[in-house]
Amino acid sequence: MAKIGILGTTSWGTTLALVAHRAGAEVTLWARNTLEANTLIKEGENRRFLPGVVLPSGISITASADLVFGNADIVIVAVPSKTMRVNSKMLSKSVSEAAIVVSAVKGLEITTGKRMSEILSEELPEDCRSRICVLSGPNLASEIVRNKPASTVVGSKDKKSAVYVQSLLNSHNFKIYTNNDIVGMELGGALKNILAIGAGVCDGLSLGDNAKATLITRGLTEIARLGIAAGAYPLTFAGLTGFGDTVATCASKLSRNHQVGVELAQGRNLESILKTMKHVAEGVDTTKAALHLANNLDIEMPILETTYQVLFNGMDVLEAVAGLDSRDPVQEWPNIQPPFEE
Repeated sequence: MAKIGILGTTSWGTTLALVAHRAGAEVTLWARNTLEANTLIKEGENRRFLPGVVLPSGISITASADLVFGNADIVIVAVPSKTMRVNSKMLSKSVSEAAIVVSAVKGLEITTGKRMSEILSEELPEDCRSRICVLSGPNLASEIVRNKPASTVVGSKDKKSAVYVQSLLNSHNFKIYTNNDIVGMELGGALKNILAIGAGVCDGLSLGDNAKATLITRGLTEIARLGIAAGAYPLTFAGLTGFGDTVATCASKLSRNHQVGVELAQGRNLESILKTMKHVAEGVDTTKAALHLANNLDIEMPILETTYQVLFNGMDVLEAVAGLDSRDPVQEWPNIQPPFEE
């Protein structure tokens, strides 16, 4: 039986522990300290993030990093993106050099704009780096824990590693595909959270489904432009980790990023919104990192730039909508699709 260690008692980390357990793996969930481990064991659930969802007795819980990661065949990292660097450093001290490490984190490092797999590659032992995988897709944790049907993608530069992870986690209600374009997967998974904030603004202002559909599709165009410049395969953004994840996040009231947008439209300021949220809205920090990356690659991204102004410079949401609406119309896919014949 394969051993899977989960780094992160977040809602997503706990959900993936349940997914792996249902698929028949031997699962151990790593807690930050003994108090957290004992609380999870005693209560039999993660009351902070997934109240009411029972943790089966077959899932082990411990605060010993050596015990979890030193013996795991696969380590799944599911932490907030802003803590990825420090958690990767910690993991590097105890992870088996034969392990496959999977990033299930959607975000970019604020200070560098680096993707999560890039951070892992910099921090993990050299023997682990070629097998790094990414798990991403339209995956709302609160649905998956209740065993509702979902699909996701495991990506890696190493086909053997991706297929191995796929074989261990794939189950009746959790279908897994593979992909070798981890650049496109990670950028799609991270940047769609920015679009979800905009979609929330559309809903909060009651702008209608046409406006929201326009924002989503034009936003995906921006993401594709950035992704192609960063070396991604264009069609990745039409798949589960691009379009699929965007639809789920922008349309669902379960999305925390969508909720940020709704509350911004209702007149609340960002600081007060974030203070009342139990979960991390990754799109907020990702907006900063993505703008840094776009500037470095010289890619124009008006929806991203406008979202940044709303979040961090106090732009009124109605002014933001008006500014985007007043832009000159252009060809739908400039520099991607062939130009019109003269």
